[in-house]
Amino acid sequence: MIRFSSVTKHYGEKVAVSNLDLAVRPGEIFAFLGPNGAGKTTSIKMMIGLLHPTAGTIELNGFDVMSSPRDAKRSIGFVPDQPELYDKLTGREFLRFVADMHGLSPNDATASIEEQAANFNLTEFYDKLTEDYSHGMKQRVAFAAALIHDPAVVILDEPMVGLDPKSMRLVKDLLKRRAARGKTVFMSTHTLTVAEEIADRIGVINHGKLLFLGTCEELKKHLKANGQTSENASLEDLFLTLTNEETLTHDEVKQ
Repeated sequence: MIRFSSVTKHYGEKVAVSNLDLAVRPGEIFAFLGPNGAGKTTSIKMMIGLLHPTAGTIELNGFDVMSSPRDAKRSIGFVPDQPELYDKLTGREFLRFVADMHGLSPNDATASIEEQAANFNLTEFYDKLTEDYSHGMKQRVAFAAALIHDPAVVILDEPMVGLDPKSMRLVKDLLKRRAARGKTVFMSTHTLTVAEEIADRIGVINHGKLLFLGTCEELKKHLKANGQTSENASLEDLFLTLTNEETLTHDEVKQ
């Protein structure tokens, strides 16, 4: 479970996120969409504890990010858009390090490492130094590291960057399986086709304000009713229509 309650973040006089109210349920894949600079990355950084909200609260799996940061962080797995590994460790050694950081026993760590290596097809290269990995290889190891402790909440920032079509399919199927097990998946992405394919709900943010929260079908119905889109509009069409309409507010969309 993820819950934002009246969250605002200022950078000086600039408002990066404005009064954000948002709940993502267990068993749900949620896609957070917006143009560059809309507030997506700031929201994620507040979730994982890299930034503090100016106002409001964020809860992860029932733990307040500010008052119970360790418990909140134990509940999550995070995959950044640019994976940073330790160049002089192999993929296996890096995963062992992450497992140790999460307090897994040696036996549980070994079992989880092998499970994730199989899930992400790492076995052909994860005994090589990570300095020799391509971006896609690093991204797959970062996914494995994020899931090594079977977190209740998975937070993904542009997860498909650098992945080939086969790896993208693997990741999409894995996220669906996690949601089916009651895990919460929060995904920020510019890959709208992926969001349209696997997300249960989407949120669209622009200039720090949540413009829409619901399903793709709900967004299509609203924009169609206002003569702003066609019956066969894709999520890309809907997204561009919504973010280009400066006067449309979240409350107006939900009416």
